[in-house]
Amino acid sequence: MEKQSLDLPLDFPEFQEGWVWLVGGGPGDAGLLTLYGLHALRSADVIVYDALVSEDILKMARTGAELEFAGKRGGKPSPKQADISMRLVQLARQGKRVLRLKGGDPFVFGRGGEEALTLVEHKVPFRIVPGISSGIGGLAYAGIPVTHRECNSAVTFVTGHSASGRVPENLDWKGIATGSPVIVLYMAIKYIDNIATLLMEYGRSPDEPVGIVTSASTTEQKVYETTLGTCARDVVEKGIQPPSLVVIGDVVRMRAGLDWLGALQEGRVLVSDPLNRDYPHAESA
Repeated sequence: MEKQSLDLPLDFPEFQEGWVWLVGGGPGDAGLLTLYGLHALRSADVIVYDALVSEDILKMARTGAELEFAGKRGGKPSPKQADISMRLVQLARQGKRVLRLKGGDPFVFGRGGEEALTLVEHKVPFRIVPGISSGIGGLAYAGIPVTHRECNSAVTFVTGHSASGRVPENLDWKGIATGSPVIVLYMAIKYIDNIATLLMEYGRSPDEPVGIVTSASTTEQKVYETTLGTCARDVVEKGIQPPSLVVIGDVVRMRAGLDWLGALQEGRVLVSDPLNRDYPHAESA
């Protein structure tokens, strides 16, 4: 069987038969895939991929590789997680090189840990290839840094729903509200009203900036700036749908000076500084 390799001065690990590689595909833009991820795509016999993996990434697969969809989307018929995990075991036992391709990072709200533990249970060898999590890379494409030393030195990543499909009840929402200057919410659009209410009940200001990024880092990306007190209403009025990220905190204000993607698309140079610091700005082109 022909294998395509990368012509780079790196010693790539061999993707052996009977192994499973759990690979993070990044937030959406195919260019954000790691080199190890690309190596896996060029080597795998079968690729079991999620709903948020872009077509551009799948196009980089080895010629002849089998593609199996295993996406899970809220409110739609989806394969059970246990079935997906056992499918990986079954394929590996057939002697195939199995690539489990997930959006973002497999260990950040991606159930990669559950799948890896199933492989351990069934004595299937595996490798983890981290990816750029959407909560970092997607916000960077929106011009919103998750940390900035003049705004925050800590950030909390939270899932917007638990395994039961409801707002997580086992989280210390008071601690999150009072202790985290920046909160990044994954998969939270359905329950944004409940979450915003909880955070305000525990002291967050209704006027606190909120950014919502849909289809992050893709050509369909949109960014909405709102506040904690109005974000739930804005989600409904603007018809905002998943996949979306929500970021809460003063770093959202940084977008006024860091919307590099918008500037690139509009052919302009960024000149604004939301912190109003005293240094020379770039001039318009």
